[in-house]
Amino acid sequence: MNTSTAGIKLKTNRRWLSDAVELVSSMRFAISLLSLLAIASIIGTIMKQNEPMTNYVNQFGPFWFEVFGKIGLYSVYSAWWFLLIMGFLVLSTSLCITRNAPKMLKDMRSWRENVREQSLRNFHHKSEWTAAVPRATLAQQLMDRVAASGYKVKAVDKGNATLITAKQGAANKWGYIFAHSAIVIICIGGLLDSDLPIRFQQWFYGKTPFTGNGVIAQIPAQHRLGLGNPTFRGNTFIPEGSSSNTAIVPEQNGVFIQDLPFTIQLKKFVIDYYSTGMPKLFASDVVVTDHDTGKSFPATIKVNEPLIYKGLAVYQSSFEDGGSKLKVAGYPMAGAQNYTFQLAGEVGNSTALGNNKGNEYTVEWSGFRPFNVENMAQSGQDVRAVNTNKTFNQKFSDGLDQRLGSAAKNANNKNLKNVGPSVQYKLRDKTGQAREYHNYMQPVLADGTYVFLAGMRDSPSDAFRYLRIPADDNDSVEEWMRLRAAILNPELRAKAAQRYAQRAMPEARADGDNLRTQLQESALKGLSIFAGNEKESGYVAVSRFLEKIPPAQQEKAADIFMKILNGSLWDLWQAAREKDGLKPVTADEKHARFLQFATNAFADAFFYSAPVYLQLKEFDEVKASVLQVTRSPGKNVVYLGCLFLVLGVFSMLYIRERRLWIWIKSEQDGQSRALMAMSSQRKTLDFDKEFETLKGRLAQAGAPEQQ
Repeated sequence: MNTSTAGIKLKTNRRWLSDAVELVSSMRFAISLLSLLAIASIIGTIMKQNEPMTNYVNQFGPFWFEVFGKIGLYSVYSAWWFLLIMGFLVLSTSLCITRNAPKMLKDMRSWRENVREQSLRNFHHKSEWTAAVPRATLAQQLMDRVAASGYKVKAVDKGNATLITAKQGAANKWGYIFAHSAIVIICIGGLLDSDLPIRFQQWFYGKTPFTGNGVIAQIPAQHRLGLGNPTFRGNTFIPEGSSSNTAIVPEQNGVFIQDLPFTIQLKKFVIDYYSTGMPKLFASDVVVTDHDTGKSFPATIKVNEPLIYKGLAVYQSSFEDGGSKLKVAGYPMAGAQNYTFQLAGEVGNSTALGNNKGNEYTVEWSGFRPFNVENMAQSGQDVRAVNTNKTFNQKFSDGLDQRLGSAAKNANNKNLKNVGPSVQYKLRDKTGQAREYHNYMQPVLADGTYVFLAGMRDSPSDAFRYLRIPADDNDSVEEWMRLRAAILNPELRAKAAQRYAQRAMPEARADGDNLRTQLQESALKGLSIFAGNEKESGYVAVSRFLEKIPPAQQEKAADIFMKILNGSLWDLWQAAREKDGLKPVTADEKHARFLQFATNAFADAFFYSAPVYLQLKEFDEVKASVLQVTRSPGKNVVYLGCLFLVLGVFSMLYIRERRLWIWIKSEQDGQSRALMAMSSQRKTLDFDKEFETLKGRLAQAGAPEQQ
């Protein structure tokens, strides 16, 4: 009883194992795995891989960031499930090859000589004729003609008959073997170039990613990968004049430090530009020093022209700033003070900063670019004027978008221009909150006026919005800064209102003093509303004031308000210049246009949200090259797999297997009767033509008698 039960269990286990092997090695299972790999590859192509985690948080939000992180979408090609799918695909295809390749090889060697006359008569492509020659003679003639047609031929004695069997294109089955083997080889190559070796070192050698900050040379050994690491892909950042003998291998939770068998010193980073200012060539002139021999040699690394040395490939990946020295002029953007201070910094470092309110800020210098190619197409109009088609709030909203949008409007108009250097930095307050700023050094032409572009964004995922500060007669921001401070100065506002009323009503009348006083009060109120408070200022404050007026009178009131405001702002500008000991500016169209742009810029400055404006004055550029260092032993394996795939596809598509049989019997009158049958894996028009051609050629061996 026990023996019987054990036998049943053994048979059940064998049946289960056989069913499992059948499933894993089946075509439907392999196609399912390939479909999953294709979907995963699409995700890995669309979504940027191995980015800093903060980028994904900003892009997807906290909830989806956690969800996508759990399923490994930030590093798809090294995710456990992706590697598991590849492993199962290798297993499935290997089992398929193991099961079917021997049968295919046996079939290729087989002549299929065990056919019978009756089975040949059941073929679709067949022909029968008689020849007035003996059987042996006819057999020899037919063998010669079949061989001349490119077939391999064999004659088999069937007693009272002779069977001629022939085959051509048997190598077609090599196509299936090559194609399936290619999948296995390519997957193995991919696994060799994956992060499995690094994970192996984490599991068995205690390696952990490094998550802190510090000098690379002082990072402990548990965060470093040795020279024997079989595969990796990392980056090394080298400023001009500096060197590096390590690469940074990014991981989801930190980085590994990969030691290199040589030191790379960057002598010079070369970048060439097109006439439009767009870069066209990146190259690094380096000196490589071998650690084993101590010998050095120069090399130039270009895009698509890597340096190959000691099994490592060094590619030109990108370039960054290597710590350029910057000198900027600072201007307060809050309060009624107007002064200039000097500040120095270095890209990658930070500088302490205090403002007039005593709040402490830190300037984190994040970037410097000596060239900026922008699309400076002219577009738009002064949308702050009130008209009958839109309400004041609508016009203000449109105007704010126009003035605080991209530095280069109308992206479809390819009006590219190099607008000069720019500096990028973050202002971080004592609570840790920070905004990022991007200011151009030189004025650019926008809407017919030269302006300084000052960009701001709240988070790295946002695009910069640009404040346009008009350039004065000296191509500086000093006049705008003077006017900005004057608008926030109550004494100067009162003085400007008085001067405006005097200028608007110079002649004395019986009621002149009363009307002048009213005009002066209106001008002062308009300036005060425009100056605003901590909650709102500029055109937002003006729109709030106009909303209190009955709708039927808003248009007329807005027109009068803006005329008084523009006139009093002119006098405010002159009063500010007088206070600083400067002569009044000429009242002409140029200065009137400057005042209009300056007014718009003051209104937008509330949304610029910066305690200071930093303008780049001098710089000493230091370039840095970002090189990608890789060791990929699976690359050649993948190339071999691709070769096998090409051979396999070519064999399956262009090599057609054909089989031919001729059954020859002797007749009583000394004649011979021949029965020919032909088959192919793919029934095509070419095969039909080949059959007819071959049938006619073989029939010439004797007078045919068609059936």
